[in-house]
Amino acid sequence: MSTTAWLFPGQGSQTVGMGLALAEAEAAARAILHEADEALGFSLSQLMAEGPEDTLKLTEHTQPAILTHSAMVVRAYGDRLPKPDFVAGHSLGEYSALVGCGALSFADAVRTVRQRGRAMQVAVPVGLGAMAAILGMAASDVESCCLEAQTQTGEVVVPANYNGPGQIVIAGHAGAVEAAMELLKGRGGRKMVKLPVSAPFHSPLMEPAQLAMTPVLQALAFKAPCCPLVNNVDAQAITDPELLRQGLVRQIPGAVRWEATLDLLLAQGVTTFLELGPGKVLTGLVKKQAKEKGIEVKACSIGGPEDLAGLE
Repeated sequence: MSTTAWLFPGQGSQTVGMGLALAEAEAAARAILHEADEALGFSLSQLMAEGPEDTLKLTEHTQPAILTHSAMVVRAYGDRLPKPDFVAGHSLGEYSALVGCGALSFADAVRTVRQRGRAMQVAVPVGLGAMAAILGMAASDVESCCLEAQTQTGEVVVPANYNGPGQIVIAGHAGAVEAAMELLKGRGGRKMVKLPVSAPFHSPLMEPAQLAMTPVLQALAFKAPCCPLVNNVDAQAITDPELLRQGLVRQIPGAVRWEATLDLLLAQGVTTFLELGPGKVLTGLVKKQAKEKGIEVKACSIGGPEDLAGLE
């Protein structure tokens, strides 16, 4: 019998029109949109459907929009999909995963991620921080170049996302990120891309956001999940509600350990990976990592009615 993981995408997967086909096809998905609008006090559903894109891309809107789309998929199709033996989400997606496994209510989650988005945005003035994707480099080289860049500049730059083998994102002060990229070029790095983000997420510069969000997260009611969640900051399978809460607090300035998350899931015998929500980024990472390990898996993304055929 196949072991299944439900995966939930993070920021960057948003598009104008997200969830529209699903809302048109499924009453349960429309009900989630209504819940989101009621919880937030404005029409997130209209913003998701019509944009404008620049408004949707604001972190305080992007985060609830992606979570809402993922929750729409769970509410509409959860009973038709293989039940999860594990759940995991990339950064923001960890909130979606908590909703998906029943540990956190959708209304609480959507309000919280809007606050999270605002707190992250105001933690660092626009232009002060930066993020860059480093491709094709060993983690040890990226880590050592970040340390050297910090020494050179007196500023912060750290690995923020370990997305997969040879796919690492760094974050910190803009000058320190540039310095780290120059050092990586000296070690043969050729594929480096500055990311169009408004803040250096998952770096120590997010500690003000962590401070702001800690009382908000402490006030939330967590329940025991229906299955273990593999959290970002430790890449460990967690079921204790208090540890789930602490994981959300610690992930704000902590690195997303996605490669280690997939390693754990593959080691646990997961062979079916379902990415629930917008985009196909996590599906691609699963396929690449499983192929490199010589493990055969089934991985597909489900964001609307047209994607159910992929399960046949």
